[in-house]
Amino acid sequence: MSAGRVDGASGSIAAAPAAISEDSATPYAAFDHLATMVAVVQADGRCAFANAAFESGLGLSRRSVLRGVLFDWFVDGRAVADTVAAVARNDFSTSRFEGLLRRPGHAEALPVHVIVNQIDRSGEQVIVELVEIEQQTRQDREERVLDQVQANKELIRNLAHEIKNPLGGIRGAAQLLGMEVQSKDLTEYTQVIIHEADRLQALVDRLLAPHRKPHVVGDVNIHEVCERVRSLILAEFARGLRVERDYDASLPEFRGDREQLIQAVLNVAQNAAQALAERIAVGDARLTLRTRVARQVTIGKHRWRLALELHIEDNGPGVPQDIRDRIFYPLVSGREGGSGLGLTLAQTFVQQHQGAVEFESEPGHTIFKIVIPLP
Repeated sequence: MSAGRVDGASGSIAAAPAAISEDSATPYAAFDHLATMVAVVQADGRCAFANAAFESGLGLSRRSVLRGVLFDWFVDGRAVADTVAAVARNDFSTSRFEGLLRRPGHAEALPVHVIVNQIDRSGEQVIVELVEIEQQTRQDREERVLDQVQANKELIRNLAHEIKNPLGGIRGAAQLLGMEVQSKDLTEYTQVIIHEADRLQALVDRLLAPHRKPHVVGDVNIHEVCERVRSLILAEFARGLRVERDYDASLPEFRGDREQLIQAVLNVAQNAAQALAERIAVGDARLTLRTRVARQVTIGKHRWRLALELHIEDNGPGVPQDIRDRIFYPLVSGREGGSGLGLTLAQTFVQQHQGAVEFESEPGHTIFKIVIPLP
C-alpha cells in the first residue's frame, strides 16, 4: 500500500495510509481516529468497513452500517455508484464531488463532500470519505454562540442587579402606602404595584438562577433524567400527547449536576409540548426522547472521543423562521405569553457541562439535540 496524503485541515485521505498494521483486528482500524466519515466499500456499494465517525454520522450501529449498501444512504445514489464503479475500474484513481447524505431520524439530508480513492490496483475495494460541508461553518457558528452567550450572561447579570434595588424600594413604598390609605380603590392600586413588582422580581430571579446556584456534581444517569422529565411532561399534558422513549442502554453514567440537567431537558421538552397545542387538541401529538453515543465530536474548539446525544423530537409546526437565529437569546419566544427564558437557561446549564444545544426544524418534525461529552 502506498503512503497516504492528508489534505489540509479537513484531514481528507488522498490514499490509504501505510501506517495501518495488517496485524490489527482490521487493517483499517486507524481510520477510527479520524474526524471525517470513512468507509471501505466493494464496487457494488457493500460496506467492508466503516469508521466510528461514519457510524456516528449516520446514527446507526456499525453492524447495521456493514449490512447496508453505501448508495442507499445518498439522495442521489446513482452518482455515487457510478463514481465508485469508475474508480474501482481504474478509470481514474480519485474523484471528488458533492452529495446529500440521508440520515435515519433526521429531518434533512446532510450536505457532504464525497472523496472516492483507490486502495490498490485490484479494484476490489475503494475508500469513500465524507466531509461535512458545514463542519467548519458549524464550528465558527458555535464559537460565535459561545461569545454571544458570555456577553448575554454579563448583560443579564448587570441588568438584573440594576433592577433589583429600585424594585425592592418600589415594593416597600407600595406596602407602606397601602397601610396608610383608607380608600378601597387606592388599596387595590397599591396591590397592583406590589403584584407587578413581585412578578418582575420572579423574572429577575430566573435570569440570575444559573449564576446563583452552585454546580452540584455527582454521578448522573441520563435515562433517570429523561424519565423524570417524561413523568413531569405527562403530568402537565395528561391527554393528547404521547411521549415515546428510544434509549441506548449502553450509555455510561457521567459526572454532572443532575438537577441542572433535569431543568435543561425539561425546559426543551416543555417548549416542544407547548408548541404541540394544536396536535394535542386533535390527539396525535408525539414527543420522543432518544439517547445515543456519538464518537469523535467537536464542541466549540474541543474534540471529544465520546459524547452523549439526547434528541428531543416532536411533530409540531416547527420553529418560526424569523427567530431561528436568535432562539437561544433571552426573552425571545415564538409563543404568545412565553417568557423566552426556557431555552436560554437550558443552553446555559448544558454549557456548564461543556456541552451544546442544537436544533433542526421543519413543519411536522423538530429535533433539539443536547450533546454532552463523556469521560
